[in-house]
Amino acid sequence: MQTHLAPEFAGTADGRAAEAILRKCVHCGFCTATCPTYQLLGDELDGPRGRIYLIKQVLEGETPTRSTQLHLDRCLTCRNCESTCPSGVQYGQLVDIGRKIVEAKVPRPAAERALRWTLKQGLNSPLFAPAMKLGQAVRGMLPKALQAKVPAKQVAGAWPTQTHGRKVLMLAGCVQPAMMPNINSATARVLDAAGIQTVVAENVGCCGALKFHLNDQDAAKAQMRANIDAWWPFVEPGEGKGVEAIVMNASGCGVTVKDYGHLLHDDPAYAAKARRISELTRDLSELLPEIVAALRSARPEWVEGLRQKTPTLAYHPPCTLQHGQKLRGGVEQHLGELGFKINTARVEPHLCCGSAGTYSVLNPKIAYELRDRKLGNLAELQPQAIVSANIGCISHLQSGTETPVRHWVEVLDEALACAQSA
Repeated sequence: MQTHLAPEFAGTADGRAAEAILRKCVHCGFCTATCPTYQLLGDELDGPRGRIYLIKQVLEGETPTRSTQLHLDRCLTCRNCESTCPSGVQYGQLVDIGRKIVEAKVPRPAAERALRWTLKQGLNSPLFAPAMKLGQAVRGMLPKALQAKVPAKQVAGAWPTQTHGRKVLMLAGCVQPAMMPNINSATARVLDAAGIQTVVAENVGCCGALKFHLNDQDAAKAQMRANIDAWWPFVEPGEGKGVEAIVMNASGCGVTVKDYGHLLHDDPAYAAKARRISELTRDLSELLPEIVAALRSARPEWVEGLRQKTPTLAYHPPCTLQHGQKLRGGVEQHLGELGFKINTARVEPHLCCGSAGTYSVLNPKIAYELRDRKLGNLAELQPQAIVSANIGCISHLQSGTETPVRHWVEVLDEALACAQSA
């Protein structure tokens, strides 16, 4: 796709990056077939190809409008289009650039600004945990719309105390410890059973995804730098800390931290460190082969016990895992090796569930249509539980079904505990 950048963008870092991405696009339209919002709305401008044209027009000097902003806002950034694109168009990077430019040029209504500010500041705030605790205490009295955002109170269980030679860092997350603390402790227990110790560094906050996707990219990068500073003593060459990876049990965080090297590539003080952090980052599912091997070797009786009692599971692979990180099939394969009966939906397993970070708050109509569509497809498997790999997907799906929705590591942890006690 030929592009003629306007003078204000020619020669800028964003302009050069966008132009390189645009030149890969052959406007074939394959991306529209797998775009969730195009599937629902049927509007070319609510599909990747249409949004690419909108961004191209802005870069070439056309003044963006409120309509331009709305079409870009409606994108879930699921990156399904990247999995489909035969030309390798890096749409996720392009839409980040487009949103940033449009945000600076198109004022938002006051109510919209207030909501977005509340999300940016509130979900990262130290007050979020006590607010969630209060919400859980009065959950039954809350309106249904709020109940959907406040999960039932969860008991985390004990954190393992055994020391191992192998150690990994884990990102606790900004909302996960308050909303679903058992995901983190279950992760630590499963890794402990495989002979790996989980370490959580102090002063690590949000991965930066929340603010970045709400177009506060400078504040997001400040969070990324703070995390790098907190992690660096554990990964700095020569320190002898022995931390071999940074493990993510929320795929939305993982896809962002794996992108630190790109997002901070022009920062002379952090570029090299950011690359190192990205290289060390692993989704928890990437450790599953080692976990399975360790369990088979050290705990064969547990593995045999798992085969006798595992539930039937429906698995929803988050977009941030299958499209963002390009990790597909690992959870199903390796849990299957342990005896779990686990399958993805037969229809549209690639499609977004509608959670997409804060998207379900900002665009609830589309988000809930996608949720119900996903749950309908998963229900055909008649599962005892639905599992996923991202807290946003888990809480969003749970708001629409009575079937338990959990992180897969919680189900594995519970099954291991049962096998151990047996």
